[in-house]
Amino acid sequence: MTAGESHGPALSAILEGIPAGLCISEEAINQDLARRQGGFGRGKRMGLESDRIRILSGVRGGITLGSPISILIENKDHANWKLVMASGREAAVDEKRIVHPRPGHADLGGVIKYRHQDIRNVLERASARETAARVAIGSLCRNLLSALEVSILAWVEQIGAESMPSSLVDGFDQMHAEQFAEWQKAVCDSPVYCPDRETSDRMMGTIKQAASQGDTLGGIFVVKCWGLPPGLGSYVHWDRRLDGQLGSAVLSIPGIKGVEIGRAFDMAKEFGSSVHDEIFISSRQGLYRQTNRAGGLEGGMTNGQPLVVRAAMKPIPTLSHPLQSVNLETLEAGLAAVERSDVCAVPAASVVGEAAVSYILAQAVLDRFSRDNMEELLRDWQEYWRYVQETLGK
Repeated sequence: MTAGESHGPALSAILEGIPAGLCISEEAINQDLARRQGGFGRGKRMGLESDRIRILSGVRGGITLGSPISILIENKDHANWKLVMASGREAAVDEKRIVHPRPGHADLGGVIKYRHQDIRNVLERASARETAARVAIGSLCRNLLSALEVSILAWVEQIGAESMPSSLVDGFDQMHAEQFAEWQKAVCDSPVYCPDRETSDRMMGTIKQAASQGDTLGGIFVVKCWGLPPGLGSYVHWDRRLDGQLGSAVLSIPGIKGVEIGRAFDMAKEFGSSVHDEIFISSRQGLYRQTNRAGGLEGGMTNGQPLVVRAAMKPIPTLSHPLQSVNLETLEAGLAAVERSDVCAVPAASVVGEAAVSYILAQAVLDRFSRDNMEELLRDWQEYWRYVQETLGK
C-alpha cells in the first residue's frame, strides 16, 4: 500500500510478506529512484528534488526481519506548498485552486466521484508522483528476485513515431541472460533508456520538436525477465493467472493504455501455425523451443522462457498549450488547467514498469514457495529447479 500526495510532505508505503534474511541496500533503491527521475524529456520538478528512501521498519542491519517493511520518501518541494497542502484548517484551500479539468486526466471523473469542489484534491493523488513509492517497493522485490538469480530489465522501444528497427526488436526479444550486463549498460547509457544509439538520437530529436511546439509524446517500453521456472501463476482460476496480474499492475501505471505479453498484437494478424512456439527435444538440450512469441507465458503460467511484457504509454495530457475544457463552477468554455509537467515520461515509465513486474513476480514466487525466511525459500527454489530440469530432460 502506498500513500501521499504529489505536493504533500512525503510518500509512504508498506510492503508485507518479504521473507526474513534478505539483504537490502538503501543505496540500490535510491539508484532506482534516480532512474525514475531521469530520462530525456522530464520536467522542471526533477531538478528540484532528488528522491531518497528512509526505511522505517522491517529491516535491521541491512537484513529483512520478516515483518512489514515501511518506507518514506520526502517531498522536498513540499516546502513551497506547505500552507496549500496543510492537513489542518489552516490550509490555504483557495490558493492554487483548479476548476478547469484537463482532458486525459482523472480530473473530471474524480471531482464527480468524490464530490470535490477543487480539482487539486484529485490531481494531487492521481499524479504519477505516487510511482516513486512503487519504484521503491519494486526495488525491494527485485532484490528478492536477484537472490534467486532472476534478472529483470526494462528499456524503451518507441517514442512517438521513432522506434527501434524491427530487426533489433526481434533481436532483443531473443536476447539471452548472458547478454544481460551488456544490454543493461546500453540502456543506462542512453538518455531515453533505449539500447540502440541511433534510435536514441532520433527519439531525442522528436522530443525536442514536441517541446518546441508545447506538445507531449508517448511511446512503448519493454520489460524482460530471465531465470523464471515453469509453473509460476496458475490456470485454475481467472485471478491466479499471471498474465492477468501482470496486465493489471502495468495498466495501473498512470498513462499506460495498453499491455501485451510477447508479440500479442502482431500474432493477432497471423495464422496459429505461424505464431505458437513449437516444442523440440534433443539429447543435448532436452525439451526446448526455438522461438518465444508467447513471451514466456502460456495458460496463465510461466513456461520457462524469458518473460516479455510490452506497454504503450499515451502522450502526457498536461500541455503547455492547453486543450479546450469547461469551468466546472460557471459551466463556461475555457482552457484546461496547466500544471508543471513533462514533455515525455516514457523512460521513467519503463522504470515504473520494471518495478510493477518485479512486484508481481515476487508475489508469484512467494505464493509458490516457502516465504518465512530466505534459507527455506532458496532450498525450495533449488529443489524445484532440479525437478524441472529432470522433467525437461536436461
